[in-house]
Amino acid sequence: MLTSFTAGVITASDSCYVGNRKDESGNTAVEILRNKGYEIVKYIILPDDLEQIAGEIVFMSDDLRVDLVITTGGTGFSKRDITPEATASVVKRPVPGISEAIRNYSLKITPRAMLSRGISGIRNNTLIVNLPGSPKAVKEALEYIIDSLYHGLEILSGRAGNCAG
Repeated sequence: MLTSFTAGVITASDSCYVGNRKDESGNTAVEILRNKGYEIVKYIILPDDLEQIAGEIVFMSDDLRVDLVITTGGTGFSKRDITPEATASVVKRPVPGISEAIRNYSLKITPRAMLSRGISGIRNNTLIVNLPGSPKAVKEALEYIIDSLYHGLEILSGRAGNCAG
């Protein structure tokens, strides 16, 4: 299924930001999205900083008006892992089912999936989804949800109506 949706990708990682590690997770998300027909409007690496992450989500949503923002990293238990808090501070409507589905699916792969604190939500006409920081987890999670996100984005963007039967 090819789309005409736009996306932004944010990697939250202190070590990637300072250049100590290559950002494989963000690149994995970009590759999967492009393969599904998304236009990547912006891809950025940020430190694990609440204001910077929240500010970038707002910029991508409000100014760039992307349909989808994917974040990678910052969803664990480390004191610097604040991506869910940054996301929650700017989301206007929570969409817990997406993150619940990711955790449920990921639990079939590893029991450590229960430790992910990622959230999902809507800001204006943009869907925001937090993914873990590991490239393997990004690939598994995004490939699992990507086709279902399509219908949600169609509804959110006004390209389709709700399924009422």
